[in-house]
Amino acid sequence: MENIRILGVQNMANLGKIHKIADLREIWPNEEKDFSKWLAKAENLKDLSATLGIGDIILEERESRVGPYEIDLYAKEEGTGRKIIIENQLEPTNHTHLGQIITYAAGKDAKIIIWIVKKAGDQHRQAIEWLNRTTEENVGFFLLEIELWQIGDSLPAPKFNIVEAPNDWAKSLQTIDGLSKVKALQLDFWHHFKEYASEQEAFMQEFTLQKPQPQHWYSISLGTALFHLSLTVNTRDKVIGAEIYIPHNKELFSTFCEKKEKISSILGNEVECIEATKDCRILTKHKLDIKNKQEWDKAYAWFCDMSIKFKEVSNMFI
Repeated sequence: MENIRILGVQNMANLGKIHKIADLREIWPNEEKDFSKWLAKAENLKDLSATLGIGDIILEERESRVGPYEIDLYAKEEGTGRKIIIENQLEPTNHTHLGQIITYAAGKDAKIIIWIVKKAGDQHRQAIEWLNRTTEENVGFFLLEIELWQIGDSLPAPKFNIVEAPNDWAKSLQTIDGLSKVKALQLDFWHHFKEYASEQEAFMQEFTLQKPQPQHWYSISLGTALFHLSLTVNTRDKVIGAEIYIPHNKELFSTFCEKKEKISSILGNEVECIEATKDCRILTKHKLDIKNKQEWDKAYAWFCDMSIKFKEVSNMFI
């Protein structure tokens, strides 16, 4: 026991000290040339997506124009196609940038608005909270503070801190009275799916969960803009499904169909290749009625299992 205690003391003596880098411009001297360029990299946008709990952010354009103005980053959410604007400010918040994000959001018809700052002032935090409370349910404003931390002489590590974000549940409650019974059921079903899936370690190692919507599908990124995974429910036919959704790419769809038997083998379930005028699907189905809430856990387990297997399938085509 004495040797163990001595070893512990020796290990503790070798621990480094963590400290915060006060001046962000030591690392990113210029917002446009340094910080925006760094954030625009796919791996950094992926980290930002995970922090916000949305689908992968896919960059469309840096310095995207809205009239005479330029947005730092213009992007879309993979799977849903929701438009995203990102405004960066390596200084404390101010009224100018608050006005800019509203102008940019209107100009791009953005549904996800992200304001990244060094320090959020109380009045601007309250303004973002008010915007989230009063805007439409499908529009969300995020206010984040960016920090840099370092252990000894290690490379600086960025950390996003959410100051204000949409209250998804509150917004859902505000609109649920206006939904049909089917839409309300779908919203409730996907909310519980998100809760269930978030506790599945194997699932969470592969995927980022998105905000539930009152619709018959739930989109999940597969790490590419070419296609995505869609989980579906059909209350009329009492069927649930999982599919790879391929927009505007008949050639890729044909490649998937050529490997139909291999895909069926991986899934352990029969698949259908469904071709439409524009978008195509690789679909597998399972008989289950989501109107019976006692069946929900079975549906969620099947969705998680199929998602992981479809991820394996997608790796054949990326």
